[in-house]
Amino acid sequence: MKLIYSLLFIGSCLTLVTPSAICQTPPPASPSPGARDLDLSPEIIENSPVLQRWMRKVPDVLHEIKNDPSFRTRVRLGYTQFPSTDDADGAMVGVEDLFVGRTGLTVSGDFQTTFNGDRQTYGGDLRYYVLPLGGYINIAPVVGYRHLETDRYTTSGLNVGAKLLLVLSRGGAADISLTQSWVSPGTNEEVGLTTLSTGYAVTRNFRISTDIQKQNARQDKDTRFGIALEWMP
Repeated sequence: MKLIYSLLFIGSCLTLVTPSAICQTPPPASPSPGARDLDLSPEIIENSPVLQRWMRKVPDVLHEIKNDPSFRTRVRLGYTQFPSTDDADGAMVGVEDLFVGRTGLTVSGDFQTTFNGDRQTYGGDLRYYVLPLGGYINIAPVVGYRHLETDRYTTSGLNVGAKLLLVLSRGGAADISLTQSWVSPGTNEEVGLTTLSTGYAVTRNFRISTDIQKQNARQDKDTRFGIALEWMP
């Protein structure tokens, strides 16, 4: 009988505990809302190449920073002046940083002459940018050929040096560069060239650039100023 009373007592106690109190589990978490499309008008999307590109495929930004150049190829046409040669003025034409494939190697060339024919300069260079092309700072060794002709001396030969590039705004909008090189280094005709250049874009494909160059030869020291209109294809 004691066993029966004990079982009845336990059963009555269990009935006081509701099943929800024993087996209750927390409700499932509501799923987080998914990403929604931007609510933009067709006109905004049509006028934004960046949005169109991102809608087609999300770009690898890190890859672009490392590999897409922050500066562009430029075709130059402008005016030049030589204060050290009776302020003789002339014209210049050239191309800057024509990329060889998807590498840091570029080709540059220029031709400068005074209208009176007293001075003439031309040459071509190879530059290899050693830092990631998408950065704001880059360095490139320079090697090429240059011909310098003045009323005091004429020099032709190997041109070697280095270029420091500071990109103030990506895409060719603004930059500053300093180039130091030597023509016919180690010979009696050696000439040092120090060139400081700046550029600022006025439209997406055109910009204005200026440069100052010092020519240091044993025979004479010369200075050249230039201003050019640059087209960025």
